[in-house]
Amino acid sequence: MTQAAQHTGENPVKSMTDLITEIAHALVDDPVSVSVEAIADGEATVIRLRVAQSDVGKVIGKQGRTARSMRTILSAASMKLKHRFSLDIVEQGEHPAPQS
Repeated sequence: MTQAAQHTGENPVKSMTDLITEIAHALVDDPVSVSVEAIADGEATVIRLRVAQSDVGKVIGKQGRTARSMRTILSAASMKLKHRFSLDIVEQGEHPAPQS
């Protein structure tokens, strides 16, 4: 566990998944279909955000601006928590490509 997480007594992965969940709920029309999972990937964590097919565009935004903003927030939090996070956005029912 990182020093920042030890000081706050919180799990940094849970904090980031909760943050992405809240942001996604605010953006989509179908918040019930939002699911967020954390996948450990070596020294980093991949946060996989699943939304309904009709909400993918809302989460990605015009020219990817909304998705880029969420990734910027994750990156800033990563610096503070000294743990790297990345964000994958997928449609419900879609199986993402394997990580290489």
